[in-house]
Amino acid sequence: MIGWLLIPAAYLLGSVSCAVIVCRLMGLPDPRGQGSGNPGATNVMRIGGKKAAGITLFGDMLKGFLPVFVANSLAVSPFMLGFIGLAAFFGHLYPLFFGFKGGKGVATSLGVLLGFSWALGLAVIGTWLLVYKLRKISSLSALTASVLSPVYAWFILADKVIVGAAAVMMVFLLLRHKSNIKRLLAGEE
Repeated sequence: MIGWLLIPAAYLLGSVSCAVIVCRLMGLPDPRGQGSGNPGATNVMRIGGKKAAGITLFGDMLKGFLPVFVANSLAVSPFMLGFIGLAAFFGHLYPLFFGFKGGKGVATSLGVLLGFSWALGLAVIGTWLLVYKLRKISSLSALTASVLSPVYAWFILADKVIVGAAAVMMVFLLLRHKSNIKRLLAGEE
């Protein structure tokens, strides 16, 4: 029963736009109207620097991690756990509080994966860092880590629901990064 209550709570928490809040608190312009227009850590870095971006990144990860961590602590089923993680992720993509226009979901998905399993989250972070070190392109790093996340989930957890949740997040991350993918393929990113 508690799992069913955690799904809407996770969505509502995911709907909190850390980028917008951080920018308001730091006296920065609204990220939805500056830079790429995306309310995420990378765009906040462009308009407000590393400190603002770091706080945004942490907040976006936390809102993915917390509901899954709480659900894990309450020993909800893996089935429920997958849906709770997806609810937080979709809250970020389609936030109730911001006209259903949210960010791309990279940090929030990472928080969800860390909530599923520290090993899974660290494998994804390690992939992001390795690709970034080699290529210095944030979107490529995020996309590579995202594409590998269901594979990591399978080998680390071997749970079909968690693998499925990772795969759903991967698909939506790819869709949200369509313009980045086009620029990467054209060598313009």
